[in-house]
Amino acid sequence: MKIYRTSTGIVLENNEVFYQSSHQDWDTYLNRDHLYESLRAEVQALSPCGGAEWLTTQTILAPIGRQEIWAAGVTYLRSKNARMEESKSAGGGSFYDRVYDAERPEIFFKATAHRTVGTGGKVRIRKDSTWDVPEPELTLCVTSKGKIVGYTIGNDMSSRSIEGENPLYLPQAKSYDGCAGLGPCVYVPASPIATDARIALQIKRGDEVVFGSSIGIDQMKRGHQELVSFLYRECAFPDGCFLMTGTGIVPPNGFTLQSGDEVFITIDYIGTLHNVVA
Repeated sequence: MKIYRTSTGIVLENNEVFYQSSHQDWDTYLNRDHLYESLRAEVQALSPCGGAEWLTTQTILAPIGRQEIWAAGVTYLRSKNARMEESKSAGGGSFYDRVYDAERPEIFFKATAHRTVGTGGKVRIRKDSTWDVPEPELTLCVTSKGKIVGYTIGNDMSSRSIEGENPLYLPQAKSYDGCAGLGPCVYVPASPIATDARIALQIKRGDEVVFGSSIGIDQMKRGHQELVSFLYRECAFPDGCFLMTGTGIVPPNGFTLQSGDEVFITIDYIGTLHNVVA
């Protein structure tokens, strides 16, 4: 099952057949511990709107309302190595190595709905940054009680030049207007997402693919529920939250995003998040 937040309301997808929900409150709708069972029951009572071609007539919004987006870092070996390298000159080269092996994960605040765009939306690179990359991340949809009920795709835009200057600058490198892409939907399976799911990143500049790579989510060092348990230790989320789980795909050091670049992030079972760099 998949849920889309659109300009005309909440849309459900079941086996590529689409249904218009009668529910209007996105936050209450998403924040249900038995979300999958509720969606199955709802679909049985609705009439189909059409197939995949019908969805193209809809304006798809970012699947976020009053939820916050948080993010976990250094959950893949590639991310640890890249962040150690970028911060070496600032004396922070060993910080990320320690976090990778520590019991406590790195978790930080990423964005609100105001700073988030959906598929087709424009993400931004900071004007005071010289080295910027997208970070493709499997993103957990978590209820107010801490239950993972769904998954979406996150584009964690990052200013590597700012973070590399000093690890204490992480909030400025990560959180700013247009810093996050989310969508295109929330994938709600009957059981946790299959471990064979892969994340693929493609960056196009004009008609040319300037970077592409993929990785399996099974390469994550930490478990999804482990990350949620640390996030919820001292934080309450009345409407639930989204948690980006880190990236294992990092473009080479000589690469930086440019205005007009197109970022395509595809995760098996979920779909593709497409963003344009403003």
